[in-house]
Amino acid sequence: MEDNNKLDLMSDLPCEILRHIISFLPLKEAVRSTSVLSTTWRQLLAPLSVNLEPNTKGIANIQQVLGRFLRSYVSHERLKLISFRAAGDDDGEDLKDDVGLIAMATKGVEKELHLHFMENSRKSRTIDHGFHLKMQQTLVLGNVQSFSSLKTLHLRSVDHHATRLVSDLFACCRRLESLTLEKCGGLEDLHVEGCNSLQSLTILDCGDIVSITICARNLKSFSYRGVLPRMQLQSASDLVEANLDFRYGVGGNEFDLEEVLCLLDSLKEVQILTLCGWLLEMDQSFSSFPCPFFHQHWHEPHLWMDYEMVKSNTSQLKHLKIFELSGFSSDDSELLLMELLLNKAVVLESMIVT
Repeated sequence: MEDNNKLDLMSDLPCEILRHIISFLPLKEAVRSTSVLSTTWRQLLAPLSVNLEPNTKGIANIQQVLGRFLRSYVSHERLKLISFRAAGDDDGEDLKDDVGLIAMATKGVEKELHLHFMENSRKSRTIDHGFHLKMQQTLVLGNVQSFSSLKTLHLRSVDHHATRLVSDLFACCRRLESLTLEKCGGLEDLHVEGCNSLQSLTILDCGDIVSITICARNLKSFSYRGVLPRMQLQSASDLVEANLDFRYGVGGNEFDLEEVLCLLDSLKEVQILTLCGWLLEMDQSFSSFPCPFFHQHWHEPHLWMDYEMVKSNTSQLKHLKIFELSGFSSDDSELLLMELLLNKAVVLESMIVT
């Protein structure tokens, strides 16, 4: 009974002290923790609403709002939330009056910014807009100083209305080290290049993706989850870790064996490679594969070489140190794969089979 009557003394502390306390938590943990605590804690992270005037330039205003938002926090603040709406764009491009782009921005003291875009129009939700997104760092003016210090950028639910805004923001992030794109419906083509500071890139659950081109010469970690797209990793010699999860199969795309082999070849120098079992398994319910699934590959030696020929014609994996295989069933193909890896991975330190 006495424990149940204990007072919450921490919630009575000044807001400055409470903000300093949550500043020691990672951004996601701070949001999760404060959401289940008292009203006082939740108010620390209450979003600040900013409604842009309909007669202003939507994208320019959003950039200005975000610029002020990033400049406003002091070192002991862990994060704030801000929601903004772009009511229209004078030139009729990117942001439409009848759409109303809604976004939530969350920042942390570790030079971290999360942007979550949400549609606020029934019309825009009923129309399927496929779009391309090119993220390239160039010399730009404007709010460069506001964004140049950002090290982590997490983009969620980017749609075709936000492409210009996102491209402009990325161009300003001169010191960006980590970029994540998540659940960007309608995104068909992604091109990321020219970011010499980028070390980590993550792409998650963008279900309409068809093509991905990455050119970031200092990239150390790359993680992908979604359908199998056409994927090119250019200048990836410094890549240390790669995680490719094609759990959703080819989706609406066509399977191209040569493109997959070229992708795997571009990853031959990585130290840690994680592949989804989809690349290595075959559905036992298929007694045959109908044409034209493999018709363009009937002449290619990869499909008819026996194990000894594969073993003699494959290159050594000079940097692969860790290999993990889950769902091991002890069939002949898996045993041959393990034997091939043991033979070719000359610096392998750990093999985990479950």
